[in-house]
Amino acid sequence: MPGLRWADDVSLAGRNTLRVAARAGAMCEIKALDDLPEALQLAELKNMPVLVLGEGSNVLFAGDYPGLVLCISADDCRILSQDGSHALIRAEAGMRWNDLVNWTLARGWNGLENMALIPGTVGACPIQNIGAYGAEVAEFIDTVEAFNRSTGQFKRLGNADCGFGYRDSRFKREIDEWVICAVEFRLDRNRPLKMNYAGVAEELAAMGIDTPSALHLAEAISRIRTRKLPNPDLVGNAGSFFKNPVVADADAERFLAQYTGAPVFPSGQTGSRKLSAAWLIEQAGWKGHRAGDAGISEQHALVLVNYGSATGAELLALADAVVDSVERRFGIRLEPEPRILGAVSDPR
Repeated sequence: MPGLRWADDVSLAGRNTLRVAARAGAMCEIKALDDLPEALQLAELKNMPVLVLGEGSNVLFAGDYPGLVLCISADDCRILSQDGSHALIRAEAGMRWNDLVNWTLARGWNGLENMALIPGTVGACPIQNIGAYGAEVAEFIDTVEAFNRSTGQFKRLGNADCGFGYRDSRFKREIDEWVICAVEFRLDRNRPLKMNYAGVAEELAAMGIDTPSALHLAEAISRIRTRKLPNPDLVGNAGSFFKNPVVADADAERFLAQYTGAPVFPSGQTGSRKLSAAWLIEQAGWKGHRAGDAGISEQHALVLVNYGSATGAELLALADAVVDSVERRFGIRLEPEPRILGAVSDPR
């Protein structure tokens, strides 16, 4: 099939930002979304499980993946409709997320600026419900176009059908059911900027910006992220490895009474608040820890790093040690953000 490129026994070292040297049973690249059903049928004929992979910025390969790694490279982006203040924009799954942020801002559409410089592809953004600096992508998603593997049909799901939650979605809970093909975003040219996240106003002031635009805000956030997070082009990492724990208001108050000054944030949901996973990890003594080539970043305690040739199993063992340590000290169990594949407990 002309729209497919298939190869067997492929290295994944260049396909995940943690730079784990795992291998896949096969890899298939799709340039046209119409070829997706045929690729999945071929995998079914070969009795291979399927993993859809974007930039590999939200996955840890704790071992080899025995199935087919499916990569969608379709990256068209266009405005479906617009008026003086609103636009509906469709981006295909293979487009890089930060390229979409820049594309929309260059055309004057506000909304995605707080999520500037997040790694990954458009296809991955609704699965994790990515977010940063007080914004989540679910706020802007109008429709997700996806292929349902059970029915063998393409389907359009409105925002309410996506089951979005904090770093969660229907697509994440039903990970083997859906393949994201494209996402439609509803953006507002006059949407007020969100600048109340810690450090943002100070960064804008340091830039000499008194009346910031969405472009200025995106630049400020990109500068903060560049300073705080290690560059995956230089040091293998998957960004924030642990979710901020969401706890009931009463539990948050008890936590603050015991640990005065600990950072606590709104969760966006009535009756609950978020604790800082980075603070918990740092207080437990893990920031800057290194065991061979597996470590916790000196720049940010949320970031698990591969300094060279750490295996996925070694990185997972370190992450598990952090989780256990934080739970012993604070009674709070952290959850990883990335999808973990190839571990002994993995059903595949």
